[in-house]
Amino acid sequence: MRYQTVIGLEVHLQLKTRTKAFCGCVIDFGKAPNSCVCPVCLGFPGTLPVYNKAALNSAIKVALAFSCQIQEHTKFDRKNYFYPDLPKNYQISQYDLPLSRNGYLYIYTDSHPKRIGITRIHLEEDAGKLIHEADYSLVDFNRAGIPLIEIVSEPDLNSPEEAFDYLTNLKSIVEYLDVSDCDMEKGSLRCDANISLRPEGSKELGVKTELKNMNSFKGVKDALSFEVVRQTELFQNKERLIQETRLWDAEKA
Repeated sequence: MRYQTVIGLEVHLQLKTRTKAFCGCVIDFGKAPNSCVCPVCLGFPGTLPVYNKAALNSAIKVALAFSCQIQEHTKFDRKNYFYPDLPKNYQISQYDLPLSRNGYLYIYTDSHPKRIGITRIHLEEDAGKLIHEADYSLVDFNRAGIPLIEIVSEPDLNSPEEAFDYLTNLKSIVEYLDVSDCDMEKGSLRCDANISLRPEGSKELGVKTELKNMNSFKGVKDALSFEVVRQTELFQNKERLIQETRLWDAEKA
C-alpha cells in the first residue's frame, strides 16, 4: 500500500520590539541572566500587564502579508501549565478569538505554485530559558514576556521538502517586513511539526506525531524525513501508531 504524508507546521516568531509584550523591560539578547526582568514579566501578585502597541502593529503587518483576515474582536487567554521557566505558571496566549485567521502562502513544487493554508496567526508571550548542566538546571527569565506570534498552517504540506520550502518562503517574507530577525540560533524563530501518514486517496487524517526541538530548517526536514520512514515501517509491520510528542536530536541523526 502507498501512503501520503500530511504535515502541518507551527512557527513561533519573536517580534523585534524594543521592550517586552506586557511590560517596559528592554529586550537585549546576550545580557546577564535575569537582568532584564521586572515584577510584571516575573508574574508577581498584583501586577497589571499592558500590551505593547508596537508588537500589535508588527503582528498585524505579518497577518496582512499572508492575506489573513484581521478579526474585529480579539482577546488574550491563559494557557495553564507548570514548567520552571514559566514564572506565572501560565502563558498569556490566544485561543478562541485570535488576532487573525484564514491566510495562505505559496510554495513551488516542480515549478508549479501550491497554496498552503494558514489557519491562524495569534499573539502570545515567550517563556524563559532553562540551562541544563550535569546535576542541576538554571533558569534565565530575560526571555520571559518577549512578544511572539504563532503562525499555524493547515495540514497542506505533503513532504519534508515542501515543509522546507514553506519555512524558507515564510522567513523571507518576515525578514522583508523587518518585524523579526528570524535567528533560529537565538530562538527568534522556532518550529514544531505535526506529521501523519494515510493511505493514498484517503481523506481522513492519520494518527499524528508532534516533533519538537528542531533548531534549523534542515533539522525540520531531516526530522520529518526520519518520521516518514518510521511511520511507514510501523504500518507495513501492522504495528499500532500512537499519538505522541517526540524530540529530534540532530547530533544522533
